Amino acid sequence: MSLPHLQTKGNTTQLIVNDQPFLILGGELGNSSASSRAFMQPVWTKLQAMHLNTVLMPVYWELIEPEENKFDFTMVDSLVSDAANNNLHLVLLWFGTWKNSMSVYVPEWMKKDTKRFKRTINKQGRSVEIISALSKEALGADCKAFAALMNHIKATDAGRQTVIMVQVENEVGLLSTAKETTSDALQLFNQQVPTALMQYLQSNHDRLVPELKDKWGRQGYKTKGTWQEVFGNNLATDEIFQAYYYALYVDKVAAAGKQAYNIPMYVNAALNRPGVPTGRLSKRRSITAGNGYLENGSPAY
Repeated sequence: MSLPHLQTKGNTTQLIVNDQPFLILGGELGNSSASSRAFMQPVWTKLQAMHLNTVLMPVYWELIEPEENKFDFTMVDSLVSDAANNNLHLVLLWFGTWKNSMSVYVPEWMKKDTKRFKRTINKQGRSVEIISALSKEALGADCKAFAALMNHIKATDAGRQTVIMVQVENEVGLLSTAKETTSDALQLFNQQVPTALMQYLQSNHDRLVPELKDKWGRQGYKTKGTWQEVFGNNLATDEIFQAYYYALYVDKVAAAGKQAYNIPMYVNAALNRPGVPTGRLSKRRSITAGNGYLENGSPAY
């Protein structure tokens, strides 16, 4: 039996589960609901009564790796088993380095070590509770933890395929500032735009989202240059820069997980509320989920 996967026929892409096309009739749990098996006991029957077949369920990094390199999947195992017993599939939501842009679900040993796991510096020069997208230590730890989770899911669930998909991180993005202002970030910002991104822009010229294509086009569709030379001297360029390094980070975490257990994965992003400029927060802070690279809601992998 094949693993859950995406299958394309003509212009249509289907999710395949247990070798059959599968249409998700899904619901989503609250942020902390999956932290207690007892709390979830009456919830399963409510989900069944809603005629759902799939539930988006968080998995919390801080709970599965309370001590570095010591993993505990007891809670995950119990909830996956309960879902299967209630004839429900799961899309796991990895609350890893970021959740709603903040780093609130990382383990305590990461929260305490701000030197090893560097934080974002905002435009006011203050450290905020958001781990830097340029932190190699954080990236390595996230990749290791996510791969361990996916290895465990493969070992315990591949045969029954309760888990059919994974969202990697949740609502990634800075809201109160357009880009990080650490010395490492500023150094990268003043360098040439990475060759891989320039090649992607040129190869996908006619498929780019209109806003990105417009920013690039206003600078003459340059094929090399610094970030400001390629995209202009404005806040949108700061945001493009930051989005690129977030994307690199999440892509590596997802790749580590897929190497362990190759099922569909996707990503989303944190966006300011409509009408609020880049790098500013409205008085009433609001976060809405938006797509990552793919505008049509398709999984990134």
